[in-house]
Amino acid sequence: MKLGHFDLNLLVALDALLDTRSVTRASERLHIGASATSSALGRLREYFGDDLLTQVGRRMELTPLGKALAKPVKEILLSVQSTVIARPDFDPADAKRDFTIRASDYLTTVLLVSVVQRLQREAPGIKLHIANMTDDVNQQLDRGEIDFVIYPSAGVSQRHASSVLFEDTYSCVVWADSDAVGAKLDVDLYQRLGHVAATFGDSRRMSFETLAIAEMGLQRSIEVTTNNFNTLPQLVVGTSRVATIHTRLAEIYAKYLPLRIFPVPFPLPPLIEVLQWHEINDNDPAHRWLRDLIKEQAAVQGASVRKRSPIDKIKT
Repeated sequence: MKLGHFDLNLLVALDALLDTRSVTRASERLHIGASATSSALGRLREYFGDDLLTQVGRRMELTPLGKALAKPVKEILLSVQSTVIARPDFDPADAKRDFTIRASDYLTTVLLVSVVQRLQREAPGIKLHIANMTDDVNQQLDRGEIDFVIYPSAGVSQRHASSVLFEDTYSCVVWADSDAVGAKLDVDLYQRLGHVAATFGDSRRMSFETLAIAEMGLQRSIEVTTNNFNTLPQLVVGTSRVATIHTRLAEIYAKYLPLRIFPVPFPLPPLIEVLQWHEINDNDPAHRWLRDLIKEQAAVQGASVRKRSPIDKIKT
């Protein structure tokens, strides 16, 4: 399709080039050869009468026009994508859609497992791809590459719609047969023990509770790190170490592993988990139905947690 002598097929290439600022990375995203991407860039430069991308030292930078075009081009493509995918007569029982959600393994365990179970019953034609968190998750949301992301409130982007799902507290878990911890875990003992902690991404980004503990000035000897939360309670078994993990996760693993659960011996801010999506999908019936289901299931899970007494929550 052409409009004013502009081939609208070039919009996708333009978006990729402006976003990645690289012919090579743009070609990877477009799944075409670098020569074809370079050719598209040439046509775009000819149409706009501007380089759009220019070499500055060893990197490519956007020209002023390139910077001005980046946001509206992205919004046009996302709007087209939303319009093409959306079906006004959405029926979950018969719908065929694919959704991608980025969330931690903790969230998969305490929430998304039950969401998947409901999808099987209520919308068997909807496929859900659950992907690990990455350092560029907000950029992926900006580009419309993912449908949802669930993460702590501290990481929420101000550019997109969001909804609070639930809160969780933290607990400490130790091996049930460890003689390093008696009937009580206080702050001094907590700091003397070896710790197991989680880090994420290529940058080994620290988790929410690790950052909060560091900001409080507490000293921890982190002797083992892993790239997921579910491994933490397993890694303290057979050792004298302690792991500080989400209370909901601690309760789940205490059913299957020889663990003791202690309250964190100092005030630790609660974890607030937030569901976020690109606002371009606000009025997509299928998207709205799925996010409502996720929110409903989070409320159900939360009610189940609140029903348990404090005695049931902490096992010592």
